[in-house]
Amino acid sequence: MKNYKKYYTIPAPPQEVYLALTNPLSIKLWTGGEAEMSTVVDSEFSLWDGDILGKNLEFVENKKIVQQWYFDGQNEPSIVTIKLHEHQKGTSVELLHTNIPDDNFDEFVDGWDSSYFAELVEFFDE
Repeated sequence: MKNYKKYYTIPAPPQEVYLALTNPLSIKLWTGGEAEMSTVVDSEFSLWDGDILGKNLEFVENKKIVQQWYFDGQNEPSIVTIKLHEHQKGTSVELLHTNIPDDNFDEFVDGWDSSYFAELVEFFDE
């Protein structure tokens, strides 16, 4: 199991980034896929037409999202923590993804960089 931590800059205020990450209609706009999402703790979520599944663990409005992402055969929970910080160019996003299975690590790093946050940046750039 490996951990991944990275910072991204999104050209929008934290309130807008938070909504884009937690509102299912907003998620569909920037991902192009169906999404099920709620800010209720212990609710399950689905992103990218079910390609990403998990459970919502914690929300601090406009500041923090903590989720468990599901993997087949997973021994330890894989936790995604997204913290939003005000930044002169919009929002600095601090991502920490823990317990990524070794076999999936490169795929997830690429996904965070070229899909998840790249699409979010593009959404707000338009």
